[in-house]
Amino acid sequence: MSRVGRKPIPIPAGVKVQIDGSEVQVQGPKGQLRATFHPDMRVVQEDGSLRVERPDDAREHRALHGLTRSLLANMVTGVTSGFRKDMEMVGVGYRAQKQGDKLVLSLGYSHPVEVAPPPGISFEVETPTRMAVVGIDKQLVGQVAAEVRAWRPPEPYKGKGIKYVGEVIQRKAGKSGKVGGKKR
Repeated sequence: MSRVGRKPIPIPAGVKVQIDGSEVQVQGPKGQLRATFHPDMRVVQEDGSLRVERPDDAREHRALHGLTRSLLANMVTGVTSGFRKDMEMVGVGYRAQKQGDKLVLSLGYSHPVEVAPPPGISFEVETPTRMAVVGIDKQLVGQVAAEVRAWRPPEPYKGKGIKYVGEVIQRKAGKSGKVGGKKR
């Protein structure tokens, strides 16, 4: 059996879960999330926890078992504590600022880049070179962070660009001094 799928998901105080067939709605202090899962997976709520059950040991059901449990656990975590992706910018003149709810980035282009957050996502700018994407939906937080990073991904020679905090950039050596093997 799936080790991930078998683990029960504890429901913290202040979180309400409604199960309607294959649709699950989780409501907590930070907001509410709704998801529809594969109809073969059964979500059961009993004594303060959620469990995911599968009909048999078919390959597809084994794969869906752990996935469904992880997605449910992320929904419960999202409505209680939320998710955040911290990012930092490296480069001369690279900076971020907030205008209203938009994120305005100066990335060395001829114009500033404006990023509008989708519903449920907000930006936090701690310093001009550090920012965070915050929300309750883990998938959406990661997607928006990836879209922000895609404006100027870190390059391998000097490490300039937007990167996640803690991300290790593999560095490359630059050119050597010789040109074509001849001395000039």
